[in-house]
Amino acid sequence: MKRRKILAASATAVVVAAAFGAPSPAVAADTTVQFYGHLDLSIDDITKGIKDPTAVGKLGWQADVSSNLSYFGFRGDHDIGGGNRMVFQVETQVDVAATPGPSPVNQASQGNVDNKVLGALGSRNSFLGIAGGFGALKLGKTDAPYKLSTARMDPFSASVGDYNSIMGNTGGDNRAEFDTRLSHAVWYESPKMGAFSFNALFAPGQNRASDNSNNASGEPDCTGGGGGVVTGGLGPCNDGSFGNAYSVAGVYEAGSLYGILAYELHKQSNRSGDDGAIPGLVGVADEAATKVGIQYTFPTNTIVNVIFERMTRKAPTPDANERQRNGSWLALTQKVTNQDDVNLGWAHAGKTPGDPGTGPIDNVANMYTVGYKHHFDKQSNWYAVYARQANKTGAHYDLGSSGHGITTDCKDAAGGCFTGETLQAVSVGWMYSF
Repeated sequence: MKRRKILAASATAVVVAAAFGAPSPAVAADTTVQFYGHLDLSIDDITKGIKDPTAVGKLGWQADVSSNLSYFGFRGDHDIGGGNRMVFQVETQVDVAATPGPSPVNQASQGNVDNKVLGALGSRNSFLGIAGGFGALKLGKTDAPYKLSTARMDPFSASVGDYNSIMGNTGGDNRAEFDTRLSHAVWYESPKMGAFSFNALFAPGQNRASDNSNNASGEPDCTGGGGGVVTGGLGPCNDGSFGNAYSVAGVYEAGSLYGILAYELHKQSNRSGDDGAIPGLVGVADEAATKVGIQYTFPTNTIVNVIFERMTRKAPTPDANERQRNGSWLALTQKVTNQDDVNLGWAHAGKTPGDPGTGPIDNVANMYTVGYKHHFDKQSNWYAVYARQANKTGAHYDLGSSGHGITTDCKDAAGGCFTGETLQAVSVGWMYSF
C-alpha cells in the first residue's frame, strides 16, 4: 500500500511538471500556459457592537485568523491563425487558514446556507474563449463587468474594510448582490479604442420555475446565493434568486484619469422569503444598479477615488422596499515612500423607502476605514486596517463582505439580527502573489 502511494505521488508530480514545466510535450510551441496564485492571510480582532440585553453568546471583541480571497489557477492561449487565439483560464479558491468545505461550514450563522464548494476546481473565474483584434468572446463564469469596473478603486479590497459592505450591497447582509461573479455566462471584451473600452455580459437564468424559486439548471445553489437549504436541486430560492442577468461597463482611461459608467440588471429577483404574513408584500421584481466612478492620480502621488451608485427594485409595495437606495464611496491613497502608502475610505448607504414589516425607518449607515500598507516588492506586502461600520436605527450593514474570509454580521449566537449597532474591526495581514 505504501509503495502504491509513492507511485501515485510520483505520477502526480510528473503530470504537474509536464503541464507547467518547460520544455514540455504537453504544451505545444503555439500554446502558452501560466500557473499563478495569490495568498492573503490576516489576524483580526472584531466586535459586532451588540448591546441589546436579550442577545446571547459572546458579544464583545473576538480574535480570528482569516484567509482572504486566496486562489490559484492556470491560464493561457493557443494560436489558431489569422491573428486569433483560443484563450482559457481555470481558477480555484484556496482556504489557507480554514478547512475547505461547503459554504454552510463557514456561513451558517449568517444565513447564507448553500451547497457550493468554494475550494473546488474552477470555483472562481474560469472560461474558454476566442480573442483577436476584434476583442474577446468568452464562455464560462466571471466577475461581472459592473464589479470589475471599480475594483481598482477599493484600496481595502478583501480586508475588513472592503467597500462591498455597502457598495453593491442592497440589504446590508454579507452578500453584495451587485459585486457578483456570474456563472453560465457569455461575455464580450472590446479592444482599446483610444482611451475607451467596454465589456458586456449576458447570463441566462436557466430556471424552470417562473418565479426563479428553483436552482438554475446545472447549478448546485440558488442564483445569487441566499436561498436557504437546497434540497434535491430545488429551492426554496426566495432570498434574491434571479433569472436572466445583464451587466455592462464602459471605461475611459487616459493618463492620470480613469472613469467608468456601469449598469447591471437582475430579472425577476425572488424576495418572497421577506413577505412574512402578507403574500406578495415583497414578492418577485426586477433589481438593477447603476454607478459612475472616477479615479485620479495627482502629481503628489495622491490617488482619489469617487463612486456614486443607485440601486433600484420595482417593488410591489414601495414602503416595504429595503433594496432601493443610493450609495457613495470616497477613498484616498497617499504614497509616503516608494514602498509605503496610507489609505482612507468612507462609504455611505442612503435611506431606503422602507423595510418589510416596519415600513419607513432610518436605515442609513456609514463605514469609515483607515489603513497602512508596506510593499516589500511588486509581489508581496503587509498591511494594517481599521474599519468602523456605524448603523442607524434600522440598518444592519456588516464588515468584510466579498472577499474577507471571516465576515462580521448583525447576528448573535442564536441567529437573531440586531440593527442599529456599530461594528468595529482591526486587522493585520500579509499578501504574496506569483
